[in-house]
Amino acid sequence: MKVNIHESWKNILIDEFDKPYFKDLLAFVETEYLLHNCYPIKNQIFSALNNCHFNDVKIVIIGQDPYHGEGQANGLCFSVNDTVSHPPSLVNVFKEIERDLGLQYPESGNLERWAKQGVLLLNATLTVRAQQAGSHQKKGWENFTNAIIKIISKEKKEVVFLLWGGFAKQKAKFIDGFRHHILTSGHPSPLSANRGYWFNNKHFSKANLYLTEKGYEPINWE
Repeated sequence: MKVNIHESWKNILIDEFDKPYFKDLLAFVETEYLLHNCYPIKNQIFSALNNCHFNDVKIVIIGQDPYHGEGQANGLCFSVNDTVSHPPSLVNVFKEIERDLGLQYPESGNLERWAKQGVLLLNATLTVRAQQAGSHQKKGWENFTNAIIKIISKEKKEVVFLLWGGFAKQKAKFIDGFRHHILTSGHPSPLSANRGYWFNNKHFSKANLYLTEKGYEPINWE
């Protein structure tokens, strides 16, 4: 499988491409897409990196798996393609933005508009077999996306990391908390949100406040 990644990422991830795990991963993904329906479509697998270039990263949001329903996943965590119904977690993300910033609930669940402003929407696993959540976990994707987090932590400064839920919080060990700003909360899934672990975290206003204080343009979360 061809690795179609923007040059800004390709230059700093070059060492990963030569590692045995990555070559095995690409072979696995190629076979999976040949034999099964998988998501996102091939040219969207690296959308997180292609829509948010390395030099532009201001905020990192970490998800776990792509959506495994037909036509949902577009390569950006929590995001869905235009015209697709909003999954429950994304609904709660938008509801918190409404509460936090007073912005109107959007029609489209496609978060490419955030990515273009410097929000890296990174799933830990970048592909999945249709209707089989977690089916591509522990095949090598986590090695690759952990490397991305480590490189951002080492090579950049003053990035905001939004870690939602237990899985994402585990990634904190790869982040230099002195160089960057880490915000944690429960996951926006209904199970977590309904127990009071998500709403009123004010992560969107807090992230923008930090960026503004450091002299960066805030994100338009609309």
